Amino acid sequence: MTVNGWIQILIFIAIIVALARPIGGYMDRVLQGERTFLSPVLGPVERGFYWLAGVKPTENQSWWAYGSGMLIFHLFGFVLLYGLQRLQGMLPFNPQDMGAVAADLAANTAISFITNTNWQNYGGESTMSYLVQMAGLTVQNFTSAATGIALAVALTRGFASAESKGIGNFWADLTRITLYVLLPMCIVLTLFYVWQGVPQNLSAYVEATTVEGGKQVIAQGPVASQLAIKMLGTNGGGFFNTNSAHPYENPTALSNLVQMLSIFVLGAAMTNVFGRRVGDERQGWAIFAAMGVLFVVGVVITYWAEAGGNPLLTAVGVDPSAGNMEGKEVRFGAAMSALFAVVTTAASCGAVNAMHDSFMPLGGAIPLINMLLGEVIVGGVGAGLYGMLLFAILSVFIAGLMVGRTPEYVGKKIEAREVKMTMLAVLCLPLVVLGFTALATVLPVGLAGPAAAGPHGFSEIFYAFTSGAANNGSAFGGLTGNTMFYNSTIAITMAVGRFAMIVPMLAVAGSLAGKRKTAVSVGTFPTHGGLFIGLLIGVVLIVGGLTYFPALALGPIAEHFAMLAGTVF
Repeated sequence: MTVNGWIQILIFIAIIVALARPIGGYMDRVLQGERTFLSPVLGPVERGFYWLAGVKPTENQSWWAYGSGMLIFHLFGFVLLYGLQRLQGMLPFNPQDMGAVAADLAANTAISFITNTNWQNYGGESTMSYLVQMAGLTVQNFTSAATGIALAVALTRGFASAESKGIGNFWADLTRITLYVLLPMCIVLTLFYVWQGVPQNLSAYVEATTVEGGKQVIAQGPVASQLAIKMLGTNGGGFFNTNSAHPYENPTALSNLVQMLSIFVLGAAMTNVFGRRVGDERQGWAIFAAMGVLFVVGVVITYWAEAGGNPLLTAVGVDPSAGNMEGKEVRFGAAMSALFAVVTTAASCGAVNAMHDSFMPLGGAIPLINMLLGEVIVGGVGAGLYGMLLFAILSVFIAGLMVGRTPEYVGKKIEAREVKMTMLAVLCLPLVVLGFTALATVLPVGLAGPAAAGPHGFSEIFYAFTSGAANNGSAFGGLTGNTMFYNSTIAITMAVGRFAMIVPMLAVAGSLAGKRKTAVSVGTFPTHGGLFIGLLIGVVLIVGGLTYFPALALGPIAEHFAMLAGTVF
């Protein structure tokens, strides 16, 4: 570990803390339908969309109507993206004449992008045409990100409102988030990435002659526009197979920093939106602090593991000062590779600038743990907030059991219905992660996937299903996932990880919205101080630890001790 590395990490953290409140304030005004500096330009566009769709933005939908609209919208998104892939060979903007995507891979990809996962069992530059990249993948990057923010706001309204029959309007939320937040920021980011050297064109690939006289095909295309929303919307799917390790997708140290900031900034700002909506910004800062502690601990462990190098190589005379550089870009080094890995898995983005499969066992364990904790350390845009709020409900419920009082959170009593729905949302993730991991480790079709043997091969399988359930999309690169077995099982995992969590969460929002506000009393457990932050962190870790520790012991933990004993896989 170096001083320079820590300075870069601290700069990143400082910028995120500084941006959380102003961007949260802007998003809050947008989501309440208030006037912003973009209203003179975008206001008529917004009203035009409502008129064309027949939407009444002031209509307050019940949780059931809100959720039904969301599910129907994504069903149409799935059909559209699946159709574009299957008809790719017949459609324009396909200079490389790429043919139709196989049915199982097309279905997996369609589910992947509508769930904000962007798991990729393909190489983007060798599989998808420009039209599919733009009209299919990039469009779903916008809509899935906007949906995550909308759902978090719906839950926030449940806490903030009193005796209300609704939690907002899904169509209005989706439109405002896309028009006023995602689209303007992505235009600016796209121009920035083009300035840094990221391609943005519709030209055919270029064939170059190398120094040795050989031929090399250099892929290009509309990269910058997809890069902007894949990071800002915590989608993560790369235009190129090597994602943000590719020099066209992440050309400079400055672009690397901006990509990491883009991944975190909206998720961090959503905590401030929550605080503003419930009338006490301290509540938002408490959630932010819990996320921040978990994030910083993860960064410290990962950087320590990667900066120390491989002890087996050190024993034969390799200089450990550069750290473990296997699978990493020299221009980023151990510090920025470790930080990027923690950021992308803490925020359910899944973009990578280094191969997690090549990390040290404990360094690779942290990205895995970040996802296993339930996508709550900042998390996907919106998804991180509503995931952490569900853990907050469990935390005050446990605190209430300890002192014999009805649990309350930001003025709302937490009763049996809310706790039951919360547990349904929390338990759906380990069901598919552990269930499919177990299945893959005993079936020949599953065991044919990992490239490594022993605990590392187990980690490759475990990581894949964890990434799918957490809607992250990153992978231990050694797994061959483009098979019927993995395409179908990971697709199911992604759908369950997104929608099986959303529906009970919306039920909690609807239940809370109909309740009265409870006045603060001397017996009220304060949920904005250090005690609550510690309790919340403890609940997140205990739930994740008790559920997944046996699987972690079979994977990265066993591999770490085997490495210390001189065995590699």
